[in-house]
Amino acid sequence: MGDWIAFWDSDHSIYVNARHRDVHYRTIARDIAAHLPAGATVLDYGCGEALHAEEMAAPLGRFILCEAAPVVRMGLVNRFAGHRKIEVRAPEEVAALPAGSVDVVVLHSVAQYLTPGELDALLAQFRRLLRAHGLLILGDVIAPHVSAATDAIALLRFGAANGFLCAALAGLVRTVASDYWRLRSHLGLTRYGEAAMIDKLAAAGFSARRAAANIGHNGARMTFLARPT
Repeated sequence: MGDWIAFWDSDHSIYVNARHRDVHYRTIARDIAAHLPAGATVLDYGCGEALHAEEMAAPLGRFILCEAAPVVRMGLVNRFAGHRKIEVRAPEEVAALPAGSVDVVVLHSVAQYLTPGELDALLAQFRRLLRAHGLLILGDVIAPHVSAATDAIALLRFGAANGFLCAALAGLVRTVASDYWRLRSHLGLTRYGEAAMIDKLAAAGFSARRAAANIGHNGARMTFLARPT
């Protein structure tokens, strides 16, 4: 995971332009918000830049943003200093939160960068943090059959629908020579079939189902909704 954290903490070009970056985060925020009950305490683990966190936080009681990348996290700390509902935590601070203190945990587009053992450890942590009737939202899980070409097509469709198609085409060309592609080729991405992920969640103490639609723009990937058993 350390190499991926360093990548996300760098001046990377995964977003092809400012429009892509904004619409990417806005789409994720909208899709996650549809699962969140009003007044809830929500933990977004691996939140990234969380561009639309203020909008998400409005109906919530407490919104905890957790980010492992130090530079990204410091940016969040500076943005939300003094915010009434949003707090920014490092992973070790989240691990120290009291048991049963969170209503919803979100882990979106993170599982693919973790080893199976690392994900198991996080699931155990989330199981401890969640209240008895809490919810774990596990998004953007990549199935074994989903290829890089499928991801590229999803990006182009997203770009066409949101006004950055030409930039998306140029960005795909740049990606081939980027640190992202080097890491993806060298380390790979961790993948799970639907049944394998449901079994993994069950082993961690959750009853899970696949959501009707994935969070974000890539419909070939999967989101799972899991509750403590």
